[in-house]
Parts: sequence; structure tokens; C-alpha cells
Amino acid sequence: MDTAGYFIRNKVNSWIAILLLGLGGLYALSEIGRLEDPAFTVKTAVVVTRYPGASPQQVEEEVTYPLESAIQQLPQVDILTSISSAGLSQITVDIRAEFMADQLPQVWDELRRRVNDQAPRLPPGVLPPLVNDDFGDVFGIMLSISGPGYSYRELRDFTDYLRRELVLVPGVGKVAMVGQQPEEVQIEIARDKMSALGIPPARLMELLGRQNTVSDAGNLRVGSELIRLHPTGEFTDISDLEQLLVSLPGSPNAVYLKDIATVRMGFGDEPGNIYRANGKPALALGISFAPRVNVVDVGDAVHRRLAELEGNRPAGMLISAFYDQSYEVRNSVDGFLLSFLLSLLIVVGTLLIFMGLRSGLVIAAVLSLNVLGSLLIMYMLGIELQRISLGAMIIALAMLVDNAIVVVEGVLIGRQSGQGILDAINRVIKQTTWPLLGGTIIAILAFAPIGLSQDSTGEYCRSLFEVLLISLLLSWVTAITITPLFAKWAFEKMAVPAEGEAQADPYQGWLYRAYGGMLAVVVRFGKLTLLLMAGLLVAAIMGFGQVRQSFFPPANTPMFFVDLWLPQGTDINHTRALAAAVDQHILGREGVDRVVTTIGQGTLRFILTYSGERQYSNYAQVLVRTENLGQIPPLIDELNVYLRENFPEAQVTLKRLMFGPSAGSPIEARFTGADPNVLRRLGAQAVDILRADAVAAGVGHDWQARGKMVRPQFSEARGRELGIDKRDIDSTLRMSFGGLPLGLYRDGTRQMPIVLRTPDSDRNNAERLSDVQIWSNGRQSYVPIEQVVSAFLTQWEDPLVMRRDRKRTLTVQSEIAPESGETSDELLQRVKARIEAIPLPVGYQLEWGGDYESSRDARAAVFGSLPMAFLAMFLITVLMFGSVGKASMIWATIPLAMIGVTLGFLVTGIPFGFMALLGLLSLSGMLIRNGIVLMEEIRAQLDLGKAPYDALIYAATSRLRPICLTALTTILGLAPLLFDAFFQSMAVVIMFGLGFATLLTLLVLPVMYSTFNGIRKEPKPT
Repeated sequence: MDTAGYFIRNKVNSWIAILLLGLGGLYALSEIGRLEDPAFTVKTAVVVTRYPGASPQQVEEEVTYPLESAIQQLPQVDILTSISSAGLSQITVDIRAEFMADQLPQVWDELRRRVNDQAPRLPPGVLPPLVNDDFGDVFGIMLSISGPGYSYRELRDFTDYLRRELVLVPGVGKVAMVGQQPEEVQIEIARDKMSALGIPPARLMELLGRQNTVSDAGNLRVGSELIRLHPTGEFTDISDLEQLLVSLPGSPNAVYLKDIATVRMGFGDEPGNIYRANGKPALALGISFAPRVNVVDVGDAVHRRLAELEGNRPAGMLISAFYDQSYEVRNSVDGFLLSFLLSLLIVVGTLLIFMGLRSGLVIAAVLSLNVLGSLLIMYMLGIELQRISLGAMIIALAMLVDNAIVVVEGVLIGRQSGQGILDAINRVIKQTTWPLLGGTIIAILAFAPIGLSQDSTGEYCRSLFEVLLISLLLSWVTAITITPLFAKWAFEKMAVPAEGEAQADPYQGWLYRAYGGMLAVVVRFGKLTLLLMAGLLVAAIMGFGQVRQSFFPPANTPMFFVDLWLPQGTDINHTRALAAAVDQHILGREGVDRVVTTIGQGTLRFILTYSGERQYSNYAQVLVRTENLGQIPPLIDELNVYLRENFPEAQVTLKRLMFGPSAGSPIEARFTGADPNVLRRLGAQAVDILRADAVAAGVGHDWQARGKMVRPQFSEARGRELGIDKRDIDSTLRMSFGGLPLGLYRDGTRQMPIVLRTPDSDRNNAERLSDVQIWSNGRQSYVPIEQVVSAFLTQWEDPLVMRRDRKRTLTVQSEIAPESGETSDELLQRVKARIEAIPLPVGYQLEWGGDYESSRDARAAVFGSLPMAFLAMFLITVLMFGSVGKASMIWATIPLAMIGVTLGFLVTGIPFGFMALLGLLSLSGMLIRNGIVLMEEIRAQLDLGKAPYDALIYAATSRLRPICLTALTTILGLAPLLFDAFFQSMAVVIMFGLGFATLLTLLVLPVMYSTFNGIRKEPKPT
């Protein structure tokens, strides 16, 4: 297979290939999709079921339990978690990792069928379950709409107008509006008026329901025509409601609704979610992008459309962007491209310095074509430019030159030895084609475990494998095709020794002589050298225990969150007031750019790694954007002190936005068992242990504190006598202290409930509880509620019942104090033994979640395919040499790389994270690749008839420059990644590990070869 000769002879075809890679890559660079983070599938759906009036225990037993039992039968289900609260069941369904994104629609259909089949078996009063499978949607642009002096209705109307316009922008997927207040028609009537007039609530409900219903009046035949009948009587305006006749039939006086009540449009007292932006009430628009689009281009289109709509914006109403993924992607990609260009300059500069101008230019040209060609293939395969793929390009950059260096070095040495240009090229290509392919495949297989990993972390990092697969294979192809062509152009006119003229030894430089002398010494004392390496390896393994561990580091987006948890049962309006005070204070701090506050639940998923909280009236989250990353630590320190001093009733947690898939709290201890009292006791002990550690922050458990509940003691006998049942008491109390839905009011596309309630003075006064009047069907009049309620008892209840895989589970959670600088693993190692020492009753279990579980699962997913990848790598090595022994020698050098890795982490203090694990895999591939090239050269020299010792020394010396240059370009090329929080741990592994690995390949591997083959320097004949 004379690929080099073909490209040298067919210059037109060669130029077509060169231009295709070059120009095609430049086109791809301008058109390729851009994202901030790689897309991964959130394999989660949420089943929400309302059961109005039910206690948390009733919801758990009557709704959550049967739905969980039905859902659990799906073979695709991995984990089921649920929250049962008063009147609400929320079941989160996580699908097993092996199901891909294109399989999920069918999975969600099966889930809906299971839920719908179970729905008719649920108790009366349970509303139909809703399955939300859009849980993983990412709304990459978050806009806030606010305006001093504007009502929520005015804000809503303009926000809805923007939503309808922006969803039409090409490339936009969905546009969601959040923070809406529940609008309703309020009929406000005093208790004494209803009692005096003797109008029961059932009368109003019947009138409103029958009067405002949509029903079919049929058709009228007139000759050949069929004319539809559509009587009037529906409410078309609030004034129609006021004119509703409410007096009983036969009453001497006509009483209209306006005579006894105030009718108006208003907002409910208990909104599910309240939104604030930069200290003002607001609404938010979340804009998601369609798949496979250039986020930057679509973001620009959205902003152009907003500029076109500017004339329709009411004066004084503000549109502000809290998060704009197109802007973030532009900055992120530009920053990475800058790092990439810097790495490229470093690599090219290193080659020019150490290989000379001709060799350096050849390799630089081939490297540029490899990079552009990789971009072209990525574009064709739909791989976007994002954090992982760009990092992979930088990692591959130094590895791409390896094959080219071997070829160019061989041609150069051949020319210096007096060979003709074509002979030199043919010799090198013939000698190195298959070893280079084997080494390339091994380097790719080293990354295969992450490419084959099925969990979310593996999916998040998969483009690392894909990009390296593309670029490394392309580098091998160009090494045996285009590189020889460039080498011919560069070295064809190079001065070479004439025939018969003494040929200079290319390895007589001082560096080669020094290396040869050192190699001779370590080979002579081979066993001592190997013992020294073994000792260093043991020391490195022991030292690795002192290396800090982590999963993923904090993101470099200048943003942090303030989570506020008030006591369970806190009214959402009180939560709003406290959150407003907090965000006003934060806005006044130096360096704060933007602040968004969401009350009652988390906000939309604006970035893939963010996961908001479910609905809790006692919860608020303040999202803070600073001007730069360096302002976050001092601001967090100041806010920690301020919030704890001024809001002692709130549990406050300050946390950074993290890289990688979201895993909840960093520290999670899950206690599983049947009795809530026992679970709370176990959880309290774990909470005390964590709170005793100064690094733990926001310590608590997800069941929260028990809440108060008022239980009217209904007298059933007295109720029967008066014609009053429990439902009458429920509806009367709801009308008196909340609002009783009576019907539906239609306003264009909106449908609003008609709510009967009492004035604020009665509704918000708990002392009026015993003054409530209730309608007696037996007496046909109102009677005091005390006639059927013997007492009002205050009791305590579990407001939340959490379950995991159909078992009650209490999870103790803790964040890491940001100012501590510690990782979750460091805190876990201090508290793990003490929490595990808590005695567990029979039937109760403890398991660890958080970063520990995520890291364990991610590593297990990688290690699951690691044996097959390593077996394939080993078999390739064996097949290349036809010797298990030689392959084993190469593989024996891999563990020794831990010496350099441990040293690197101890020197830098950077934690060993998941990306460092991937760096170890890549390091093994690099080591094996270098070892293969060296072993192949030893075999080539032996085939030329050299003595074993001379062949070993010459082969190692000839590989000195290629191996050192490959290592040097890799180490220097990765230097920019040391300043990237996401890739810095991987950079440490490869830079320090490869630095020491070069020593292994050049010294230890020859020592192993000589020791196990009994090679010694033959004495010179006397």
C-alpha cells in the first residue's frame, strides 16, 4: 500500500485533498453549531397529581403509593422519588442510563399509559395526574420583564405578546412564561350579609355554574337552511356577574349579587411562584433553542426581533436579560479558541526551535490541516463546538503532531544519512505505518470507556472521545499521505553527503551523548533501577492518599445562588417579603451586576447543569450575577455574616454554579425506613454531626420541621341532626379563610375561577374562627359552627413525606461553605465514619448520595467498559510484536506514571476530579504509543543485524527527539488548560504524568527490555 507514493505522484489529487481539508475546515469553523456545555439527555419525568384537602399521609397512601406501584412495573425505570405534601403528589421518574434520547418518547408514552390506567382507581376527588416529560428543557435565554407602576396584568399582557412573537423566530424551540400570578374573579361578601339574607353558598355555586355553562341549544330548520341556536346569558363582563339575581325563588325582594357582594378581578392569595428581577416585581420569559442550531446566530436573531418590537414596549417597562446563552457561548468559545490558538503557537514554536525551520514548517502545516479537517468532520457529524469538544481539540493538538514527528524525523535522518528523498520516505512509511496505526488505535481506545459510558456524566463528556477519535485517526491518515508530500518538498533540495563521502552520525550531539551515557549506566544497574522505580511507585500510591478529591469543580460563570428556607408552613407572601429584603441588600453590594429572585420554587432550567427546587411556599432562591468571577468569594463571605445576623429564622445556603450534571447537594446521607419518628431521630443525629463541622453549610434534611395543623372536631351526630356533613364544614372554612371556587369566567383565551371569599378583615383574622356561620340544610338557615364542632385542636404533622424507590427516605443534606475552599470529599471523609456509627434499628438503612454517589456511578460507568478497552489495547500490542513478553513490558510502565501524577497534584494542590480520571486513561494510551514506537525501532535495528545491546542503545537514542518533542509539545500545549477550572485536573495528570512517562519510556523501558532479555554490553575484543 504505497499511499505516500500515490500522493507524491498525483499532485492534483493531493492538492484537492489539501484544499478540501483546509478550506472545508475554515467553512466548518464559521458554520459549526456552538453551545456552552455539551447537550446531554435529562432522562427524567415528573408525575404531578393534586388531591385537594388531603393530608400528606393521605396523599402518600392513596395517591403516591398506587401510582408508584404502577410506574415501578416499567422495565425502563431506574429510580423513583416522590414528595407527598398536603393535597399534592410529585413523583420523579428517572430512566435507566442505557436508554438513549431517541428512545425516550416511547418510554414517556408507556409511562403515560401506566399512569392513565391507574388514574380511574384513585379515590374520588383526585384530579387527573399530569406527566411532565419536558423536565430537561433548557431555556438558554432568560428575560425579565418589569416596570414600576405597572400591574401584574399589564406585565402579563406585554410578556405574553413577546412570547407569541419570539416563538416565531427561526431556531427558537419553546418560549415559556414564569412568575404569573393566578388571576381570578373574586366575589367578596361579608359573613353577616350572607347570614342575614339566608343565601347558602350552594345557591351561588348552582347559579354561577348553570348560568355560565357552555351547552348546545341545537339547530333551527328554516326551509333549506339549518341555523344554529345560541342563546345569550353567558358572562361576558364583570358587570354581568353583578347583575346575577341571587335571591331565592318566591322571595318578595329581588337581590342581585352587587347588592350583597363586591365583584372584581384580582389575584389569588397563594401564588405558586413569584418572580422578581433587580429588586422589582417581574415576570420572566425563558427561550429554548431548537436542536442542532448555532446558538450564537439564533441568539442574535432573538435580539434583532426584540429591537424590532421595541416600539411596542410600554414606556417605563424594562426588558433585561439575566442569562443569555448566546452571549455566554460566544465568550466561552472565543476564550477556548484563544486558548487553542495559544496552544497551537506554543506547539509550532516548540517544533521550530527543536526541529529546525524545514521540519517545523512541515509539521506545523500538517497540524493545521489536521485541525481544520477535524473541524470539517465534526461539522458533518453534527458535533458542536462546546466546552468538552474544544477541550478535546486542545488535548488532541499535541497528540496530533506525534505521527507527523515520527515521519518527518525519519525522513530527515534518512537524508542526513545520504539516502535519496524517495528512498528515505519509502523506508520510513514502510517501517512506521502499522506501528503508528496501532499506537493511534491504542490512544483512541484509552478514551473509549468515556465514549461507551451510558450515564449522564459519560454522555456529558462523550464528545471528548468523539473528537479525539476523529482527530487522531485523521492524523494517522495525513501522516502516511500528506506529510510525505510536504517532506519531499521540504527536504528534496537538502544538502546530503555525496556518494562515498563519510556520513556524519546524526546522533553525535551533546544531548544524544549525554542520554546515551545515562542509558548505559541504568542498563548496567538494571535491577537497582527497577527497585528504585518500585519504591517510588509505593511512595506515590501512599502520597496519593493525600491528594484532594472532587467530582466536578465550580463553573467559571460569575454567578452564585442564595437559597432561603423558612420554617415549614410559612406563607408564600411572607417568604416574598423576606426574599425582597435580601435581594435589595444584595443589589447594593459592590460588584453585583444582576439579581433575580424566584419564590415558591426554582426557576426554569436556564443552563443544563441547573436543577430547580419543586414547589415549597417557604422557599426562595436569589440568583446573583457578578461583574467578574473574583468578586464572588468576598461577596459570599459578607453575605454569610449579614444573612445569619439579620435573618436568623431562615436556613441560608450560598452555593456556586457547578460544572457537570447536577447531583443535588454535595453531601447527602439517606436514611430509609418505615416510621417517620425514627427517621427524624436518625436524621437529627446526622445533622448534629455535620453542623459540628465548620465547613458544612446549609445543613438540614428534606422532610423539614413538623408543621402545625388545626383540626376542627366534627360532631357527626349533631351534624346529621342539622343536615351538615364534613364537606359543608370544609367548604365553609375554605370560603371564610381562603376562597371557595364557584364557577368559571371566560375572558377570551383565558379561563379564570370565580371565587367566593370573605373580606380581608375576616379572612386574615384567625380569632374569627369560632365566629364562622355554616348553612344548615335541616333548618334552612345559618348556624354557628360551634354547634357541629366541639373544639379546634392544634396538632403537628409531617408536612412532607419523601420516598425513594417506594420506601420512606429522609435525606440529610449539606453544602460546602464556599469560603472554606474544601471539596465535598474532604468533608465527607471527616464525618462519614461518625454518621455510619449511628445505630440503625432493624429494617433501617443508610446510604450515601450527593457527589459521592455521582462520582461512584460515573466511575463505575467508565470502569464498566474499561476492561474490554484495555483488553483490546493489550491484544493489539501483542499482535504488533507477536510477543506477550514485549507487550507486558510496555504495559508495566503504566502504573509507574502515578509517580509523576501524584507529584503534580501535591505540588499544585488541585483536586483530583472526574476529568483527571479521564486524563489517566489518555496517559495510558500515550505511554503505550511511545513504547510501541521504541520497541518497533529496537526490532528494526535487530533485523539490520546489530548486536542486541547496540540495537537497544541505538533505537532508544534515535527515538529521543521524537519522544521528547511529543512530550514537550503536549506539556506546553496543555499549559493554557491549567487556567480552566474544568480541565485543569486533566491537564495536571497529562502534563506531570507525561513528563515522568517520557523518562519511563526512554530509560525504564530499555532497562526492562535488557533485564528480562539478559542483554549486557559485550566487552570489546582485546
